[in-house]
Amino acid sequence: MNAQLKPHTQPAVALAYQVGFGQEFASEALSGALPVGRNSPQRCPYGLYAEQISGTAFTLPRHSNRRSWMYRIRPGVMHGQFVPYAGGEAWHNRFGDAPFAPNQLRWDPPEVPAAPTDFVDGVFCMAGAGDARSQSGIGIHVYAVNRSMQARYFVNADAEMLLVPQQGRLRIATELGVIELEPQEIAVLPRGIRFRVELLDDTACGYLCENFGAALRLPDLGPIGSNGLANPRDFCTPVAAYEDVTGDFELVQKFDGRLWRAPIDHSPLDVVAWHGSFAPHKYDLRRFNTLGSISYDHPDPSIFTVLTSPSDTLGAANLDFVIFPPRILAMQDTFRPPWFHRNIASEFMGLVHGAYDAKEGGFVPGGASLHNCMSGHGPDAATFEKATRADLSKPDYIDGTMAFMFETRWLLCPSAQAMEAPQRQRDYQECWQGLNKHFDPSRR
Repeated sequence: MNAQLKPHTQPAVALAYQVGFGQEFASEALSGALPVGRNSPQRCPYGLYAEQISGTAFTLPRHSNRRSWMYRIRPGVMHGQFVPYAGGEAWHNRFGDAPFAPNQLRWDPPEVPAAPTDFVDGVFCMAGAGDARSQSGIGIHVYAVNRSMQARYFVNADAEMLLVPQQGRLRIATELGVIELEPQEIAVLPRGIRFRVELLDDTACGYLCENFGAALRLPDLGPIGSNGLANPRDFCTPVAAYEDVTGDFELVQKFDGRLWRAPIDHSPLDVVAWHGSFAPHKYDLRRFNTLGSISYDHPDPSIFTVLTSPSDTLGAANLDFVIFPPRILAMQDTFRPPWFHRNIASEFMGLVHGAYDAKEGGFVPGGASLHNCMSGHGPDAATFEKATRADLSKPDYIDGTMAFMFETRWLLCPSAQAMEAPQRQRDYQECWQGLNKHFDPSRR
């Protein structure tokens, strides 16, 4: 993530989107391609095939059921035999291969590769827990790529994918339409949806979270009321767009923690029309309606939750996606930065833009940190000293920043490759060693 970006020679094309979260959509790239009054007619318009993709069990309650009907040029079953994919070793989920210490961990940004590398080969597993077999847990990765996917398509059968770009714009062509994505936006790609990632800049880097558990949804607002945080109307789902091309292509699939490849003689992005609630979407983090205290102290970071994947334990999420955006801190008689704490949850943090208000240095855009269950963490020594002497008579304007956190109930096992990576800051714990003893029993 250290490379300088240059404008791409091809300008981005303005795309159309449907707005809303988790609702029923309908879209057709050709007028009349959607059947009327039924899902699977004897003969579909334009000679298309009807195919349903189900992201949840058929019998889930209607409000949480996710499925879409696609009307496509060829059915999704048409491809060759899958065999192991020789590349993409860094993708593989190897969680819990060996014991690891409860140390706080932090990494510098990864380098953009020198060799031509697309999204399939540019993903690097950092940490995780669980897998597709258990249908719980998450996998956390970073990606660094310098070319678009060429003559290949990708599908993740293991997990729903949450993409958090840090540098470089992406064009994600999916079965259900096209999404263009830039830093400070996120995209959610449902499990089983096929897609291709194209670069709109010379390089692209960012973060990726695989969600093996329940699909991401908006958190309940409780006493907040009916508005606030991420508003449903700000989520954008693409309209139908199809490719009708043939050639010598390959379909790469992540399945059971590994990558597989199969030959395919046509683009699988050939859906002419679709309707349903199982579809990719994007969200602009800059539209998040941030809430906070206007008296003293400040709320737990759960107040910054954008999306959540619930677990079988009420209130203990399989995954919470939490952001720390620009905001105003006005609390009185309060230590305003995030406080020191130990947590039942595990926290993996990334920084998209600017600086994080709990760290004076060392945590830079594109970097990452991991604080596991009950590992102490909080502001570094410089931040603590500054905050305890700050003038609280005026508010602090936290601006020009966008940090985020993948928080989970699970113990996150760092991958061996992340532990051995040259960008791991092996002296990370030194940032707290300068915290001085201020205790004096003779005064309050």
